[in-house]
Amino acid sequence: MNMQFKAFALSLAALLAVPLLAVPGPVPVGSFFSTAPQLVNPEKAAIYAAALAGTRIVAVGDYGLINLSDDGKTFRQAKVPTRAPLTSVFFIDARQGWAVGHDGMVLGSVDGGESWQVLRDMRGKDQVLMSVWFENAEHGLAIGQFGLALETRDGGKSWSERRLVAGEAGERHLLQLVAGDNGLLLVAAEAGTILRSEDAGGHWTAIQTDNKGSFWTGAALADGSLLMAGMRGHVYRSTDRGLHWGEVASGTQQSLTGITQRADGSVRIVGLGGASLFSKDGGQHFAASIRPDRAGMTAISRSTAAEVVFTASGLLLKE
Repeated sequence: MNMQFKAFALSLAALLAVPLLAVPGPVPVGSFFSTAPQLVNPEKAAIYAAALAGTRIVAVGDYGLINLSDDGKTFRQAKVPTRAPLTSVFFIDARQGWAVGHDGMVLGSVDGGESWQVLRDMRGKDQVLMSVWFENAEHGLAIGQFGLALETRDGGKSWSERRLVAGEAGERHLLQLVAGDNGLLLVAAEAGTILRSEDAGGHWTAIQTDNKGSFWTGAALADGSLLMAGMRGHVYRSTDRGLHWGEVASGTQQSLTGITQRADGSVRIVGLGGASLFSKDGGQHFAASIRPDRAGMTAISRSTAAEVVFTASGLLLKE
């Protein structure tokens, strides 16, 4: 098991949302599979990732669904021209952002996520993009399965494939881009691998940790330290810009999917099986707890309005 939960298993769970679909009248056959369905209850959509467009939460998930919230409580759907599952979203400001997913799909928005345009579509090819990041309005990277990496220097209008590192490490699933300061960029990857760049993705080296499982998520903290987390509850921390990593006891064996740092500096990590981890010292120590309902948490986003957690069944209403 490596990236199944974030990329594939959740797609199966999302099938449970089919009865929630509401088709408002006849839908042209040619457009049925090229536009995201409209849901009666968008807050119940299966969500894989979320990001902030200014203070707005933009959450992406199965069937090309993109949900927006300005208060962290109520969500509405954006207009999306695809039904490909979307796995990652990134905004450089309150207006301009990108989302990626299956079918090598890349979408772009210039209005805070209200509407989206297809920038890349490789339908029919086995390409799954797992994470997207932009340095600025022009230069960006997208990564995915089997070492797939794409780069753009024109805001996403065109993309070129590249191999980040040579050898076996370069063929592993690349699961999340994590940006630090001063050009530092990391990739959370399969089999305990972390890819590291000091020049915003220009050159890369592979770091092999002693973790045997995949890293699914990561974060750069306010004090400059770095966290990586993933399968079987493994959490790793670095204090030297990602050159060396040490494991931190997490107190859980549940796989971990999302990290956020609060305004007071505390850190929260969420994961499957209802697992939540809390740290008051920048990720040096964690206290673990399990939700009674064992909700499988897939993403966490924190805006000025609220801290919002998502699951395969949508927004987690009760914390």
